[in-house]
Amino acid sequence: MSDQDCIFCKIVAGEIPCFKIYETEKVLSFLDIGPVNKGHALVIPKQHCENIWDLPAELGQDIFTAAQLAGDAIVKATGADGLNLIMNNNEAAGQLVFHAHFHLIPRFKEDGFVHWDQSEYESMDEAMALAQKIEKMIKG
Repeated sequence: MSDQDCIFCKIVAGEIPCFKIYETEKVLSFLDIGPVNKGHALVIPKQHCENIWDLPAELGQDIFTAAQLAGDAIVKATGADGLNLIMNNNEAAGQLVFHAHFHLIPRFKEDGFVHWDQSEYESMDEAMALAQKIEKMIKG
């Protein structure tokens, strides 16, 4: 299954070239063309899925295996000090291509890539109430 207008589906189909670093029957990993740091790669399911909620759970093992293998190789090849595994879901979270994908970003101690600012709850009661609401949503 693919989406005819999806750039990642076109990469999977071989219609658009990529700098492939890992591939299986179900997963593809390639260098991001707009890297945060050199070696920044993506891991995608070959099956078109829009985001994490559309991604079949059974693909999880394949995706995380690819992320572990490619991530380890990226760190070794670039001499990185660490690696971020990031997935943006929906436009408000920064998703630009609506085909599920995970970013593998090699990190260096002085690379200047900053994380988001943290905030805090007004009280422990507020945090507890939200935790309970989320838990209830999970349980249905």
